[in-house]
Amino acid sequence: MYKLEEIDRRVRLFRRGQRVLDLGAFPGSWTLYAAGKVGREGRVLGIDLQEHAGALPPNAQMRTADVSTLVPSELGTFDVVLSDMAPSTIGERGADMFRSYELFMRALEVAVAVLAPGGTFVGKIFQGGEFPDAKRAVQQSFAHVRIIKPEASRKESYEIFLVGLEFRGHLPKPPNS
Repeated sequence: MYKLEEIDRRVRLFRRGQRVLDLGAFPGSWTLYAAGKVGREGRVLGIDLQEHAGALPPNAQMRTADVSTLVPSELGTFDVVLSDMAPSTIGERGADMFRSYELFMRALEVAVAVLAPGGTFVGKIFQGGEFPDAKRAVQQSFAHVRIIKPEASRKESYEIFLVGLEFRGHLPKPPNS
C-alpha cells in the first residue's frame, strides 16, 4: 500500500466517486486504499488469481480470475486502472523481466479497453530491455507518462511503475509499422 500511497501523493490518482480496477489485487491492500480514496460514491473492483477471503468495504469487491483470459467488455468502464502484478520469478533475470513485460502489456491492453477518456493507468514492470517498448506503448494512449520508483521499493529491486495520465484512447498504428 505504501507504494500506491506514494504514487497517489505524487500524481493525485484518486477523486471521490471514481471507478477503479485493481489488477493483481491480492492480498487487497491496494483495493482497500483505493476504496477509501474514492469514498462511498466510488467503486473498486479487484481481480486476482488468488481468492480473497478478507472483509471489504461496501464500495469494493474482489473477483478471482486470470487477467490473461479477462474479457474487458464484461468489466465496465473505469477512471483508474492499477496493476501491481508481478510474475512468479524463476531467478533468470532476463526471463523474469520479459514475463513482467508481458504482464504489464496485458494490463495496459485491459486498461485501454476499459478506461474512460481522461483516465489514469498505473502499471508495475521490471526495468529491463523491453522497458522502452512498454513506455512507448503507454505514450500512444496517454497525454502524459510518468516513471516512478517509490521509496518503498527495495533499492536493489528492478520494479518501477509507469503511470499514464489523461487517457486519450488507442491511437491507430501508422501503415507499414
